[in-house]
Amino acid sequence: MVVILVVLGAAVLHATWNAMAHGAADRAAGMAWLALATGVIGAVLVLVQGLPPADTWGFIAASAVLHITYFGGLLASYQLGQFSQMYPLARGTSPWVVAVVSVVVLHQTLAVGVLIGVLLVSAGLIALVFIGRPGRRQVPALAAATGTGLTIAAYTVVDGLAVHRMPVLTYLGWGFMVQGFVLPLIVIAWRGTAVMRQPRRAVLSGLTGGVVSMAAYGLVLWAQTRGTLAEVAALRETSIIFGAIIGAVFFGERFGPKRAIAAAVVVAGIVLISLE
Repeated sequence: MVVILVVLGAAVLHATWNAMAHGAADRAAGMAWLALATGVIGAVLVLVQGLPPADTWGFIAASAVLHITYFGGLLASYQLGQFSQMYPLARGTSPWVVAVVSVVVLHQTLAVGVLIGVLLVSAGLIALVFIGRPGRRQVPALAAATGTGLTIAAYTVVDGLAVHRMPVLTYLGWGFMVQGFVLPLIVIAWRGTAVMRQPRRAVLSGLTGGVVSMAAYGLVLWAQTRGTLAEVAALRETSIIFGAIIGAVFFGERFGPKRAIAAAVVVAGIVLISLE
């Protein structure tokens, strides 16, 4: 029960910082300040925790690269599409991709409940995408969100393996320190140093988003040391519901009963996957 509550809390925090990132006037700058906050916190953890085991550097490097790619995909998704559509698509893609890969690549047999869960997630995502009759202009947004979901699936597996090889705070510190300092440099190389000169309110929002994102991620890493990877990965995607509600309430995006039902179908599928 504790693990479930922790992951649900992480889901709320995750939807919250994503909403803050989407709501930024300059989303690239917001992402840069968000990352910088996590980099500073990560550096503090590194000073306290010290070096990771020698055979775990590959996990840290892979996680950092995947997270930087994830932030890039997230930025593209939010630049191109609506929060209440892009967020569920990105987050909901990961669980069923993992399930499909386990069958096609690893030749594992899916339990009936998992198979039904995969079908429900797929159906719910398709409904979320096509509600409102998306036109050709939305294809890049949908592609960006789907690509983001694939990176989520990848770093979820990497993280699940890594936290069983080193302390959670050590992994959290090194991973966030690397990506937290590299991502702003990428944004500066893209937009120039002026991108960091934002109004005080925007800077504080970005820094706060970084703290919230790190808290959410840390809670999930801790949960992965207590529960199975599949259960935690699936349960955390209940953030889809919170994200859809935030999009409707704070961004004035049309949610409506159809999207509510589609989001609920996705979560139902994720729960079925996690129960096996």
